[in-house]
Amino acid sequence: MKNRFFPFFLLLASVWITGLGTSSWANDIFPARPIRIIVPFAPGGSNDVVMRLIAPALSQQLGQSVLIENKPGGGATIGMNLVAKASPDGYTLGVSNTAFGANPYVMSKIPFDSKRDFASITLVGKVPLVVVVHPKFSVRSIQELIAYAKEKPLTINYGSAGNASTPHLAGELFGHVTGTKMMHIPFKSGGESIAALLGGVTQLQFAAVPSAVQQVQTGRLIPLAVTTIKRDPSLPDVPTLAEAGLSGLEIADWIGIVAPAGTPAPVIQQLNQAFVQVLKNPQIRESLSKAGAQVIASTPQELTEHTNQEFERWQALVKSANIKLD
Repeated sequence: MKNRFFPFFLLLASVWITGLGTSSWANDIFPARPIRIIVPFAPGGSNDVVMRLIAPALSQQLGQSVLIENKPGGGATIGMNLVAKASPDGYTLGVSNTAFGANPYVMSKIPFDSKRDFASITLVGKVPLVVVVHPKFSVRSIQELIAYAKEKPLTINYGSAGNASTPHLAGELFGHVTGTKMMHIPFKSGGESIAALLGGVTQLQFAAVPSAVQQVQTGRLIPLAVTTIKRDPSLPDVPTLAEAGLSGLEIADWIGIVAPAGTPAPVIQQLNQAFVQVLKNPQIRESLSKAGAQVIASTPQELTEHTNQEFERWQALVKSANIKLD
């Protein structure tokens, strides 16, 4: 009798083990729940604008909701610390940018290791800056701005999205290169700093193009120059800094997507493929271009290489300009 039922028990055991394997495999399918992307700045800035433009298409590509969460403060370190400390499972991502590359050198202490605590996914693109002034401010060129700032030091108020933000760093470098001094006024977000400029609270800003392009196009802000080597397609009539008579200063914000260190390689690869597919979409590319963002859609390795170059660049620039933000 025992021998008669033994094959039956073997069959049951085989089915049970197979079921376990199938269940385990099903539970490992990624993504199985919504993904959140932490933007370490308040709503309204270039990082926020770009991520909200691509989030719906990314949700469709991944088959799960992609939620954008703004966690501002600490020169972008509060939000990025949440990413660094999150479970390395692909469900919490973060947006790295110029501040991420500069923070290790402009801040005496940050709550994570910028080089070790993150895994690269993709370099979404770059965001040029545009030097804009309030219409009532008499300056209409970069050379006039330099002359005014030298004649009246610390009388020009320029706003930014906060300490260590790209517009702030750009203003510090501008002052270093030109030998001028302007008064920095930090705000809680790019949108708030633009509102302050529109209201005449500040006179000038090194604004991310997505934050300022509509106001420039409607004449509410006057552009002096873009801060990249080539003119920006969304502002084709605005000269570069070099064309405006100032060489040796080129700066653009950049937008990378990172995960906590230790995120499995297959998950990183799947996320990279999803981002790249979305960024290849002609409609998405057109929307981002109109907003002032230049799409790149890199591999994880290319983002790592870019970030390492940013670390080296800012280490040298901060040392030469003696920039300290805390």
